[in-house]
Amino acid sequence: QVQLVESGGGLVQAGGSLRLSCAASGSSYSFNAMGWYRPAPGKQRELVATVSSGGSTYYADSVKGRFTISRDNAKNTVYLQMNSLKPEDTAVYYCHAGLGLSDYWGQGTQVTVSS
Repeated sequence: QVQLVESGGGLVQAGGSLRLSCAASGSSYSFNAMGWYRPAPGKQRELVATVSSGGSTYYADSVKGRFTISRDNAKNTVYLQMNSLKPEDTAVYYCHAGLGLSDYWGQGTQVTVSS
């Protein structure tokens, strides 16, 4: 059974940094795209950043230049380095991994940025 376990959330002051990690387990196959989502007004979740199995990345405009996504395929782990955090980045961040036609989600990790 595929499981995604997130870590690294917390409370930080505006301008600070956090690094999120998400370790995927339970599959002998390589995951496709892995990424991070967070809730947004009018949407269930918005894409924050994603990285393909080949290393191609995509970022939401709101985080470009501040966040960096990376992955370690050997460990089935995806990371999100968040710098220059803003209060509007406060949210629960959910890890996502695609495998074939299936989507898997982590339980979420809270990021709170104080002004």
